[in-house]
Amino acid sequence: MSNFILTLPLKTEKFQDDILNKNFEKCRKIYNACITELYKRYNHMRESKDYKKNCKYKGKDRNKIFNNINKNYKLTEYSLHSFVKPMGKYFNIDAMTTQKIATRAFNAFQGLIFHKANKIKYKKYGELNSIEGKNNKQGIRFRDDTLLYNGLKIPVIIKDNDTYAHMAIQDKIKYCRIKREIIKGKYHYYVQLILEGIPPIKINKETGEIKHYINNGEVGLDIGTQSLAICSENKVKLLELAPEVNNIEKEKRILQRKMDRSRRKTNPNKYNKNGTIIKGNRYKWIKSKHYIKTQMKLKELQRKQREVRKQSHNQLTNYILTLGNDVKVETMNYKGLQKRSKETTKDKTGKINNKKRFGKSLANKAPAMFLTILNNKLKWIGKELKKVNTYTIKASQYNHVTDEYVKKDLSERWNIFNINGEEFKIQRDLYSAFLIMNVNDDLETINRDLCFERFNNFKLLHDKEIERLKSMDLSNGLKNVI
Repeated sequence: MSNFILTLPLKTEKFQDDILNKNFEKCRKIYNACITELYKRYNHMRESKDYKKNCKYKGKDRNKIFNNINKNYKLTEYSLHSFVKPMGKYFNIDAMTTQKIATRAFNAFQGLIFHKANKIKYKKYGELNSIEGKNNKQGIRFRDDTLLYNGLKIPVIIKDNDTYAHMAIQDKIKYCRIKREIIKGKYHYYVQLILEGIPPIKINKETGEIKHYINNGEVGLDIGTQSLAICSENKVKLLELAPEVNNIEKEKRILQRKMDRSRRKTNPNKYNKNGTIIKGNRYKWIKSKHYIKTQMKLKELQRKQREVRKQSHNQLTNYILTLGNDVKVETMNYKGLQKRSKETTKDKTGKINNKKRFGKSLANKAPAMFLTILNNKLKWIGKELKKVNTYTIKASQYNHVTDEYVKKDLSERWNIFNINGEEFKIQRDLYSAFLIMNVNDDLETINRDLCFERFNNFKLLHDKEIERLKSMDLSNGLKNVI
């Protein structure tokens, strides 16, 4: 069953803010206690003879054996629920909330168990910013436009003209989540209602027309670190991901340097003579008032960037769904692109090349987040984002005219075609999106016949898009692809 989230602001008073802050801090301590307990159980299990003996085996039998070993050493979600029960009573936190905290800690620890993470971080003071229940009957509850939690009754702000919110709360509420966010140096509280079903259809109040109407049709996407090529039967577009997001790296560096200078002045006992931090020094870090103000400025800057990026991604996904609901995209390993290069290379002059790759671009544009939003919207209409096999399709190398694969450097942005003696150029990313649109249902092969059938229409739309781009003052996100 599909779900969606409705976020509503809470109208809190000062004493309610204080109580909520204390409860968030208690929940943080419970979370950290769960991580500590899981580490103990995990290390105990790894030292056992059964674990060492079965590490040699492979396949399904090994998975069954390890599942049994996990149960024996209480490395399961439900055993952790039993562990947090007395802590919930001690801190006066309801059972539903404490169990969800335990589940959250266990899910995080799964990364270590399955060797997807090297270690699990503890939550520092003020880092846990959301708590949730398991249903709308106990613990955190929403009743009659009011949040009920731990003796508190906090009114929820729903504007009279917000028809979307009024329509959404008519659906069944599965459970509630309390979220806090620092805005301009002050905590603001929200309730997130996880509702069963699909979001209400938005209607233009002036015209009565449906907003973001979803059409039938095939759409191919070629997504990069900063750009997105779109190809459908009626539109061909090359767009920058989240163009409204300004690159705030320069502003961030200024604030970070200011914070570093302040930190060094107030904590001289934490640094060596050469400026490096003393290892093993357990003195408490001292933060001046100016440092805290600068830190808040940095957080506000990052929050604004995050909100603008999310809004931009939602607008772009709505546009794509107006082109078609059968959306295909190549799979990409974004974690691999974030990592620094392992090999040390030199340029022609003998200077060592920078090992940095696409970390900042991915952080600013968040292409993985864009695909998640798109997939969620497709799920609401009973569809799913189709991910084609990158290694068998090789869209950036394939030529449907010659039926050959030719490797190209990243700097080569155009494909040259020769059809009936006529030579012309096609932009590489747009052509990849065209090929992805014409992938067969097995998501492993390209339908060459369909490519020939649709190519003339694609070329007309492609040429229009290139003319549009040439008439524009391109941003950095598109300069490298044209």
